[in-house]
Amino acid sequence: MKKQIKTTEAIFPMPVLLISTYNADGTVDVMNAAWGTMLSSEMVALNLTETHTTVENIKARGGFVVQIADAAHVVEADWFGVVHGRDEPAKFAKTGLTCEKSALVDAPIINEFPIAMECEFVTFAGGETGIGVIGKMLRTSVEETKLKDGKVDIDALEAIAFDPYTHGYYKVGGRVGNAFRDGLQLK
Repeated sequence: MKKQIKTTEAIFPMPVLLISTYNADGTVDVMNAAWGTMLSSEMVALNLTETHTTVENIKARGGFVVQIADAAHVVEADWFGVVHGRDEPAKFAKTGLTCEKSALVDAPIINEFPIAMECEFVTFAGGETGIGVIGKMLRTSVEETKLKDGKVDIDALEAIAFDPYTHGYYKVGGRVGNAFRDGLQLK
């Protein structure tokens, strides 16, 4: 029997995405965003409000990079979510992480995170039920050590997910089935 609990951001797992941009002064801005998804095979949506510095930067620069956080960098990923760049000008520098400028968009790629998706800003869908930032993915890069037969090895990636119930981070891994195939057993 199911028991009713307090409603929260109850979809689990939620991705731990790190959105990187450049500030107006050229310094690196990174925020932790769990509310992100794919709209299509090449379109990404980030449920962010216009009050975020990151959104201001995306609109001003026309691009951003989405990185997937991994277990090896959980401290840094959380730091990007608990500290605001306006309060801590050395927010990125304090992590010890490094970055390089994307050749496709005006945004930094954080070298230490295993996956980077360079995105061109398309629009901001605001309003009461708007999703926020919509971007077109121009290129996805993955650390070679996280690939197996040319595809992302989810177990090697050690991506982390956010748990909205207890505010924990959990490692994603351990294949349990085959999509678009296992269900056919019931046919």
